Amino acid sequence: MKINVHACSVNFADLLMIGGTYQTRPPLPFIPGLEAAGTIASAPASSGFHAGDRVVAFLWHGGYADQAVAATRETFLIPAGISFEVAAVLTSAFASTALALHRVACLKPAQSLLVLGASGGVGLAAVQIGKAMGATVIAVASTADKLAMSREAGADHVISHGDPDWKDQVLAATGPSGVDVCIDPVGGPLFDPALSTLGWGGRYVLVGFAAGQVPQIPANRLLVKHRSVLGSSLRYFRFHDPSALRETLEQLFEWYEQRRITPRITGRLPLSMTSEGLRALAERRATGKIVVCVRDDGRQPPSGP
Repeated sequence: MKINVHACSVNFADLLMIGGTYQTRPPLPFIPGLEAAGTIASAPASSGFHAGDRVVAFLWHGGYADQAVAATRETFLIPAGISFEVAAVLTSAFASTALALHRVACLKPAQSLLVLGASGGVGLAAVQIGKAMGATVIAVASTADKLAMSREAGADHVISHGDPDWKDQVLAATGPSGVDVCIDPVGGPLFDPALSTLGWGGRYVLVGFAAGQVPQIPANRLLVKHRSVLGSSLRYFRFHDPSALRETLEQLFEWYEQRRITPRITGRLPLSMTSEGLRALAERRATGKIVVCVRDDGRQPPSGP
Protein backbone atom coordinates (compact mmCIF):
# COMPACT_ATOMS: atom_id res chain seq x y z
CA MET A 1 0.00 0.00 0.00
CA LYS A 2 1.06 3.60 -0.52
CA ILE A 3 1.38 6.03 2.41
CA ASN A 4 1.54 9.82 2.35
CA VAL A 5 4.35 10.24 4.87
CA HIS A 6 3.96 12.82 7.63
CA ALA A 7 6.73 11.71 10.01
CA CYS A 8 9.72 9.39 10.21
CA SER A 9 12.22 9.24 13.08
CA VAL A 10 16.01 9.34 12.83
CA ASN A 11 17.62 6.08 13.89
CA PHE A 12 21.20 4.92 14.37
CA ALA A 13 20.48 2.00 12.04
CA ASP A 14 19.99 4.56 9.25
CA LEU A 15 23.60 5.65 9.67
CA LEU A 16 24.84 2.07 9.56
CA MET A 17 22.77 1.34 6.47
CA ILE A 18 24.05 4.45 4.72
CA GLY A 19 27.61 3.45 5.61
CA GLY A 20 27.14 -0.09 4.33
CA THR A 21 27.82 -1.67 7.72
CA TYR A 22 24.30 -2.77 8.66
CA GLN A 23 23.27 -6.45 8.74
CA THR A 24 21.22 -5.91 5.59
CA ARG A 25 22.49 -3.76 2.74
CA PRO A 26 19.91 -2.40 0.30
CA PRO A 27 21.20 -2.01 -3.25
CA LEU A 28 22.15 1.56 -4.15
CA PRO A 29 20.50 3.95 -4.57
CA PHE A 30 18.03 3.68 -1.69
CA ILE A 31 16.10 5.98 0.66
CA PRO A 32 16.73 5.48 4.42
CA GLY A 33 14.01 5.64 7.05
CA LEU A 34 12.78 2.67 9.08
CA GLU A 35 9.13 3.65 9.51
CA ALA A 36 6.46 5.89 8.04
CA ALA A 37 3.59 7.56 9.87
CA GLY A 38 0.98 9.23 7.72
CA THR A 39 -2.23 8.64 5.78
CA ILE A 40 -3.14 5.95 3.29
CA ALA A 41 -2.89 7.20 -0.29
CA SER A 42 -4.02 3.90 -1.80
CA ALA A 43 -4.48 0.35 -0.57
CA PRO A 44 -5.59 -3.02 -1.98
CA ALA A 45 -9.32 -3.63 -1.56
CA SER A 46 -8.59 -6.74 0.51
CA SER A 47 -6.28 -4.94 2.96
CA GLY A 48 -8.96 -3.50 5.24
CA PHE A 49 -7.39 -0.03 4.92
CA HIS A 50 -8.94 2.95 3.15
CA ALA A 51 -7.62 6.17 1.66
CA GLY A 52 -7.14 8.75 4.41
CA ASP A 53 -6.66 6.27 7.26
CA ARG A 54 -4.04 7.42 9.78
CA VAL A 55 -1.41 4.66 9.92
CA VAL A 56 2.15 3.85 10.85
CA ALA A 57 4.21 1.18 9.11
CA PHE A 58 7.45 -0.69 9.73
CA LEU A 59 9.76 -0.34 6.73
CA TRP A 60 13.04 -1.87 5.66
CA HIS A 61 13.93 1.58 4.31
CA GLY A 62 12.20 4.41 2.44
CA GLY A 63 10.69 6.52 5.22
CA TYR A 64 12.49 9.78 4.40
CA ALA A 65 10.20 10.50 1.47
CA ASP A 66 6.97 12.18 0.45
CA GLN A 67 5.41 8.75 -0.08
CA ALA A 68 6.37 5.25 1.01
CA VAL A 69 5.24 1.75 0.14
CA ALA A 70 4.54 -0.66 3.02
CA ALA A 71 3.35 -4.21 3.50
CA THR A 72 -0.22 -4.60 4.74
CA ARG A 73 0.74 -6.86 7.65
CA GLU A 74 3.32 -4.31 8.84
CA THR A 75 0.93 -1.34 8.74
CA PHE A 76 -1.23 -0.35 11.73
CA LEU A 77 -3.92 2.20 12.46
CA ILE A 78 -2.87 5.05 14.76
CA PRO A 79 -5.28 5.79 17.64
CA ALA A 80 -6.95 9.19 17.42
CA GLY A 81 -5.06 10.71 20.36
CA ILE A 82 -1.58 9.92 19.04
CA SER A 83 0.29 12.26 16.68
CA PHE A 84 2.21 11.12 13.61
CA GLU A 85 5.49 12.12 15.29
CA VAL A 86 4.81 10.05 18.40
CA ALA A 87 3.62 7.09 16.32
CA ALA A 88 6.84 7.16 14.32
CA VAL A 89 8.97 7.07 17.47
CA LEU A 90 6.89 4.31 19.05
CA THR A 91 7.33 2.22 15.91
CA SER A 92 11.12 2.46 15.92
CA ALA A 93 13.01 2.92 19.17
CA PHE A 94 10.17 1.99 21.49
CA ALA A 95 9.01 -1.10 19.59
CA SER A 96 12.57 -2.36 19.23
CA THR A 97 13.21 -1.85 22.94
CA ALA A 98 9.92 -3.37 24.08
CA LEU A 99 10.57 -6.49 22.02
CA ALA A 100 14.07 -6.77 23.50
CA LEU A 101 12.88 -6.43 27.10
CA HIS A 102 9.68 -8.46 26.90
CA ARG A 103 10.24 -11.11 24.25
CA VAL A 104 14.00 -11.61 24.50
CA ALA A 105 15.10 -10.71 28.04
CA CYS A 106 11.78 -11.76 29.65
CA LEU A 107 12.00 -8.89 32.14
CA LYS A 108 9.65 -9.43 35.09
CA PRO A 109 8.07 -6.99 37.57
CA ALA A 110 10.31 -6.19 40.56
CA GLN A 111 13.45 -7.26 38.68
CA SER A 112 16.34 -4.85 38.11
CA LEU A 113 17.13 -3.37 34.70
CA LEU A 114 20.47 -1.76 33.84
CA VAL A 115 20.21 0.64 30.87
CA LEU A 116 23.38 1.72 29.09
CA GLY A 117 23.33 4.83 26.89
CA ALA A 118 20.29 5.89 28.87
CA SER A 119 19.83 9.32 27.26
CA GLY A 120 19.62 8.15 23.65
CA GLY A 121 16.50 7.11 21.80
CA VAL A 122 16.71 3.44 22.77
CA GLY A 123 18.04 4.22 26.25
CA LEU A 124 15.23 6.59 27.21
CA ALA A 125 12.72 4.15 25.75
CA ALA A 126 14.23 1.37 27.87
CA VAL A 127 13.97 3.48 31.03
CA GLN A 128 10.29 4.20 30.43
CA ILE A 129 9.36 0.71 29.26
CA GLY A 130 11.26 -0.84 32.17
CA LYS A 131 9.23 1.24 34.60
CA ALA A 132 5.99 0.40 32.78
CA MET A 133 6.90 -3.28 33.20
CA GLY A 134 7.45 -2.80 36.94
CA ALA A 135 11.25 -3.02 37.04
CA THR A 136 13.75 -1.08 39.14
CA VAL A 137 15.72 0.90 36.54
CA ILE A 138 19.39 1.86 36.83
CA ALA A 139 20.38 4.32 34.10
CA VAL A 140 23.99 4.81 32.99
CA ALA A 141 24.99 7.82 30.87
CA SER A 142 27.94 10.16 30.39
CA THR A 143 27.02 13.66 31.61
CA ALA A 144 25.00 15.36 34.32
CA ASP A 145 22.48 16.66 31.75
CA LYS A 146 21.97 13.19 30.29
CA LEU A 147 21.61 11.66 33.75
CA ALA A 148 19.01 14.29 34.62
CA MET A 149 17.12 13.37 31.47
CA SER A 150 17.20 9.70 32.50
CA ARG A 151 15.95 10.59 35.96
CA GLU A 152 13.12 12.64 34.44
CA ALA A 153 12.19 9.61 32.31
CA GLY A 154 11.70 7.60 35.50
CA ALA A 155 15.03 5.95 36.34
CA ASP A 156 15.33 4.92 40.00
CA HIS A 157 19.13 5.29 40.00
CA VAL A 158 21.37 7.32 37.67
CA ILE A 159 25.11 6.67 37.37
CA SER A 160 27.83 8.27 35.25
CA HIS A 161 30.06 5.79 33.47
CA GLY A 162 32.75 8.44 33.75
CA ASP A 163 33.06 7.53 37.44
CA PRO A 164 35.86 4.98 37.97
CA ASP A 165 33.64 3.01 40.34
CA TRP A 166 30.47 3.07 38.23
CA LYS A 167 30.24 -0.73 38.23
CA ASP A 168 30.39 -0.77 42.03
CA GLN A 169 27.66 1.88 42.15
CA VAL A 170 25.44 -0.37 40.02
CA LEU A 171 26.02 -3.30 42.36
CA ALA A 172 25.31 -1.08 45.36
CA ALA A 173 21.97 -0.16 43.80
CA THR A 174 20.96 -3.79 43.24
CA GLY A 175 22.27 -5.31 46.45
CA PRO A 176 23.98 -8.71 46.54
CA SER A 177 21.68 -10.24 43.93
CA GLY A 178 23.15 -8.20 41.05
CA VAL A 179 21.41 -7.05 37.87
CA ASP A 180 18.66 -9.19 36.36
CA VAL A 181 18.67 -7.63 32.87
CA CYS A 182 21.02 -5.24 31.07
CA ILE A 183 20.03 -3.64 27.76
CA ASP A 184 22.95 -2.32 25.74
CA PRO A 185 22.64 -0.20 22.58
CA VAL A 186 26.25 1.00 22.96
CA GLY A 187 28.72 -1.90 23.05
CA GLY A 188 32.36 -0.90 23.22
CA PRO A 189 34.20 -0.55 26.55
CA LEU A 190 31.02 -0.50 28.66
CA PHE A 191 30.25 -4.12 27.82
CA ASP A 192 32.81 -5.84 30.04
CA PRO A 193 32.07 -4.04 33.34
CA ALA A 194 28.32 -4.16 32.68
CA LEU A 195 28.51 -7.93 32.14
CA SER A 196 30.15 -8.21 35.56
CA THR A 197 27.12 -6.63 37.23
CA LEU A 198 24.78 -9.47 36.17
CA GLY A 199 23.59 -11.68 39.00
CA TRP A 200 22.53 -15.32 38.90
CA GLY A 201 20.62 -15.99 35.69
CA GLY A 202 21.19 -12.42 34.49
CA ARG A 203 20.38 -11.62 30.86
CA TYR A 204 22.44 -9.20 28.80
CA VAL A 205 20.64 -7.99 25.67
CA LEU A 206 22.63 -6.38 22.87
CA VAL A 207 20.54 -4.17 20.59
CA GLY A 208 23.25 -2.11 18.89
CA PHE A 209 26.83 -0.89 18.86
CA ALA A 210 26.66 2.90 18.91
CA ALA A 211 30.22 3.04 20.26
CA GLY A 212 31.39 1.57 16.97
CA GLN A 213 33.00 -1.48 18.58
CA VAL A 214 31.46 -4.95 18.71
CA PRO A 215 32.44 -6.49 22.08
CA GLN A 216 34.06 -9.90 22.32
CA ILE A 217 32.19 -12.10 24.78
CA PRO A 218 34.33 -13.95 27.36
CA ALA A 219 32.33 -17.18 27.37
CA ASN A 220 33.84 -18.47 30.61
CA ARG A 221 32.19 -15.61 32.51
CA LEU A 222 28.77 -16.75 31.38
CA LEU A 223 29.23 -20.04 33.22
CA VAL A 224 29.90 -18.55 36.63
CA LYS A 225 26.43 -17.22 37.34
CA HIS A 226 24.36 -18.91 34.63
CA ARG A 227 24.39 -15.66 32.65
CA SER A 228 23.15 -15.21 29.10
CA VAL A 229 24.10 -12.77 26.35
CA LEU A 230 21.29 -12.32 23.83
CA GLY A 231 20.78 -10.33 20.66
CA SER A 232 17.59 -8.57 19.59
CA SER A 233 16.73 -6.90 16.30
CA LEU A 234 13.36 -5.48 15.34
CA ARG A 235 13.99 -6.28 11.70
CA TYR A 236 14.29 -10.01 12.28
CA PHE A 237 11.15 -10.24 14.40
CA ARG A 238 9.41 -9.26 11.17
CA PHE A 239 10.66 -12.50 9.61
CA HIS A 240 10.22 -14.91 12.48
CA ASP A 241 7.41 -13.56 14.70
CA PRO A 242 5.39 -10.92 12.82
CA SER A 243 2.48 -11.16 15.27
CA ALA A 244 4.83 -9.72 17.89
CA LEU A 245 4.88 -6.42 16.00
CA ARG A 246 1.14 -5.91 16.33
CA GLU A 247 1.00 -6.98 19.98
CA THR A 248 3.96 -4.79 20.89
CA LEU A 249 2.68 -1.70 19.10
CA GLU A 250 -0.79 -2.10 20.62
CA GLN A 251 0.79 -2.31 24.07
CA LEU A 252 2.87 0.82 23.41
CA PHE A 253 -0.17 2.74 22.19
CA GLU A 254 -2.02 1.72 25.36
CA TRP A 255 0.85 2.74 27.64
CA TYR A 256 1.12 6.08 25.84
CA GLU A 257 -2.59 6.78 26.27
CA GLN A 258 -2.24 5.87 29.96
CA ARG A 259 0.77 8.27 30.18
CA ARG A 260 3.02 5.45 31.34
CA ILE A 261 5.44 6.23 28.50
CA THR A 262 6.13 9.59 26.86
CA PRO A 263 8.59 9.66 23.96
CA ARG A 264 11.01 12.56 24.29
CA ILE A 265 11.19 14.27 20.91
CA THR A 266 14.09 16.71 21.07
CA GLY A 267 14.20 17.84 17.45
CA ARG A 268 11.77 18.24 14.54
CA LEU A 269 13.20 18.83 11.09
CA PRO A 270 11.74 19.27 7.61
CA LEU A 271 12.55 16.59 5.04
CA SER A 272 15.13 18.88 3.40
CA MET A 273 17.16 18.88 6.64
CA THR A 274 17.16 15.14 7.28
CA SER A 275 20.95 15.05 6.95
CA GLU A 276 21.24 17.46 9.91
CA GLY A 277 19.41 14.99 12.12
CA LEU A 278 21.62 12.13 10.97
CA ARG A 279 24.71 14.25 11.56
CA ALA A 280 23.60 15.09 15.12
CA LEU A 281 23.19 11.38 15.77
CA ALA A 282 26.58 10.51 14.28
CA GLU A 283 28.32 13.20 16.33
CA ARG A 284 26.65 12.09 19.58
CA ARG A 285 24.91 15.45 19.97
CA ALA A 286 21.43 13.96 19.91
CA THR A 287 19.47 12.98 22.98
CA GLY A 288 16.00 11.50 22.87
CA LYS A 289 14.57 11.27 19.35
CA ILE A 290 14.78 13.51 16.29
CA VAL A 291 11.80 13.35 13.93
CA VAL A 292 11.64 14.29 10.25
CA CYS A 293 8.32 16.06 9.65
CA VAL A 294 7.61 15.54 5.97
CA ARG A 295 4.30 17.39 5.70
CA ASP A 296 4.80 19.83 8.57
CA ASP A 297 7.45 22.45 9.20
CA GLY A 298 10.16 21.11 11.48
CA ARG A 299 11.03 24.04 13.65
CA GLN A 300 13.22 22.63 16.40
CA PRO A 301 16.88 21.86 15.65
CA PRO A 302 18.53 18.67 16.96
CA SER A 303 19.44 19.21 20.61
CA GLY A 304 22.56 18.10 22.39
CA PRO A 305 24.86 18.86 25.27
